[in-house]
Amino acid sequence: METRLRIAVQSKGRLYDETMELLSEAGIKLTAVKRTLLVPSRNFPVELLYLRDDDIPDAVATGTADIGIVGLNEVMEKGKDVNVVKPLGFSRCRLSLAIPQHLAYDGPRWFHGKKIATSYPEILRRYLDEKGIRADIHVITGSVEIAPGIGLADGIFDIVSSGSTLVSNNLIEVEKVLDSEAVLIASTRATLSPEKHEILDELLFRVDAVKAADGKKYILMNVSKERLDAVLAVLPGIKSPTVLPLADSDWCSVHTVLEEKRFWEIVGRLKAEGAEGILALDIEKMIL
Repeated sequence: METRLRIAVQSKGRLYDETMELLSEAGIKLTAVKRTLLVPSRNFPVELLYLRDDDIPDAVATGTADIGIVGLNEVMEKGKDVNVVKPLGFSRCRLSLAIPQHLAYDGPRWFHGKKIATSYPEILRRYLDEKGIRADIHVITGSVEIAPGIGLADGIFDIVSSGSTLVSNNLIEVEKVLDSEAVLIASTRATLSPEKHEILDELLFRVDAVKAADGKKYILMNVSKERLDAVLAVLPGIKSPTVLPLADSDWCSVHTVLEEKRFWEIVGRLKAEGAEGILALDIEKMIL
């Protein structure tokens, strides 16, 4: 039987969508079968185990899955014997305390003696203990944000992404406790076989190549040799930009990689220094 690395992933939601996108970009093809718990890849020795997000840390800790992709918030909440192998940079959010908008807030001590609704009691308890705050933690699964409005709690501790859900429930974020994102986890106790280690190393290599290209543009431009030094001084490339000769001996072609968030700022400076015919291309993969 072929050795396969078993990866526990969330069965639905935003993290599921972004996990599937990452695996697809890493060249891993899956057969989408509804209501199937375990799905093998068609072209790479992995299989996906679809679980609820809060079951993933336990599945990895006990060896039911070799590795898992899950939110850091779930790892911190469950406290299982797992290590974070790699932050993955997607499904970013934060765990925060929030209270009704009309109330005055004077710092974390506001919560002393109050009732707080949450789906993350362990993370909240540790935070309150660090601050020396004694509060009543009321555990709710789902729709935590409605608790203050129906008189069930004075405030909430929940996941915040854009903050729109808080606003729609007349709440305001007052304390950020934890930044979270998708992470790849492995058991601290279970030992992978050499064959599975080899598969994991190849998977991490592919993921790194995909993530390295994220948010970057490949830039090509024509530059006269007399303006070359001025243009190169503008470029913050990964290493030294590539400079190639053109048919016109007075000109050359310059190639480099830019962070997309700085693209327009830098392109404006390049034009001012005499760069012409600037072409920007998306990067699919980048091997560093």
